[in-house]
Amino acid sequence: MRCNKVLNIMTPSISLLVVEDEPLLRLDIVDFLRQEGFVVWEADNAARAIDTLVEHQEIRLLLTDVDMPGAMDGIKLAAYARDRWPPLKIIVVSGYRTVQTDEIPAESRFISKPYDPRRIVRTINKMLDFG
Repeated sequence: MRCNKVLNIMTPSISLLVVEDEPLLRLDIVDFLRQEGFVVWEADNAARAIDTLVEHQEIRLLLTDVDMPGAMDGIKLAAYARDRWPPLKIIVVSGYRTVQTDEIPAESRFISKPYDPRRIVRTINKMLDFG
């Protein structure tokens, strides 16, 4: 169990994967999510994210930036992850463009940067039926 400070209730410990290529942004959001009681894995590109998802089947939510280095951006990663792990919840974030609903897998969410950690936690809670 974890104390969800945003909702001020106890909720089960949940594993998340944060995919962000900017180290300081990743550090900030990962630290905040861990303080909220989440078990957080992190990756700096889509290839490492896929490896982490394969290795840690307990991950229930993917939070990915759109613009990342490598052959696969966050939108392609979201589509791949949904096809391979259908129950996985997905949040796509970007500071450079607005992502339309039809660009991301069904039931996914888009949040624009800069990161608002409390908004992200509220969105995670709603997607995982805790709020």
